[in-house]
Amino acid sequence: MQPQILVNFGLGGRTMILADKIIEERKKNGWTQEDLAQKLGVSRQSVSKWESAGAIPDLKKIIQLADLFGVSTDYLLKDEVEKENTETICDTDCELHRVSMEEANTYMDEKKKAAPMLANATTLCILSPIPLFLISTFNNGLAIAVACTILLGMVALAVFIFIKTGIKLSSLQYLEQEPFETEYGVTGLVKEKNQNYQEHYSFCLACGVVLCILSVIPLIIAGCMEASDYVCTLCLAVLLILVSVGVNILIRVSTIKSSYDTLLQEGDYMKKEKLAKKKTETFTVVYWCLVTAVYLGWSLWTKQWDITYMIWPVAAVLYAALYGIVRMVMKLDK
Repeated sequence: MQPQILVNFGLGGRTMILADKIIEERKKNGWTQEDLAQKLGVSRQSVSKWESAGAIPDLKKIIQLADLFGVSTDYLLKDEVEKENTETICDTDCELHRVSMEEANTYMDEKKKAAPMLANATTLCILSPIPLFLISTFNNGLAIAVACTILLGMVALAVFIFIKTGIKLSSLQYLEQEPFETEYGVTGLVKEKNQNYQEHYSFCLACGVVLCILSVIPLIIAGCMEASDYVCTLCLAVLLILVSVGVNILIRVSTIKSSYDTLLQEGDYMKKEKLAKKKTETFTVVYWCLVTAVYLGWSLWTKQWDITYMIWPVAAVLYAALYGIVRMVMKLDK
């Protein structure tokens, strides 16, 4: 008889062997024996033997299995070992919410659906000043009024999309704001999706950034050629179009990538970062409200909408610097 690794699983005294655990975890992730074999670099027959207890994977394969399933090797091999992530540190000694496989899939699906909506809404905001720029060179009051109406309409539509999307995601918003733990198999599933998405994400990220950088070329050319005001305005419109396309790409892929980072609690969604965001939330809200007030006040006072829009990139750069100072003062990076 082949040796078997036995583990007390704590289910009414029932004992589960390693073979049973491999079967259970494979099915939880929705994989066939061939899928699992491909991921491990072994034959399907090897996986079949492990699951029938006809053979035992070597230590290297057990480590790979633990990583794929998102569990510890202790859970696979030792007696009376709880599943991974059952003990997560909480500053307030609270019981953390456990994210199920169904909840994780729902969150990732909703974020994937929201990605194009958020990207398109942002694009509307970026493109909204273009009609006003083009019309302003003619100094026609009626035309400028129509352009302002178009601008406000595009911004209003964008705000509607933002609000609608935010409401749809609000029930799962706590995942981005609070620490949590995941149920058995969730981490392994998300890690695989994240790894498969990485190449596409990197490519799109590079394309988006390059488009934003290249967007200033038409304006530079117009400036060097001492072109007329109208030509410069057209170049400015081209700049905004290129930026809007680049930002659209960036938001689409970043929204999907953030869903994986959220569930893995990595990057900006680590426990420390979530705590920092909570403590600096007031600063962020107040800052952007003030910037908006200054922008609207300055624009309405001077009527130079084609110039006042520059407050936004300047405000974004200042925000990054001020946010870093606030974190340092509040000692959030320690």
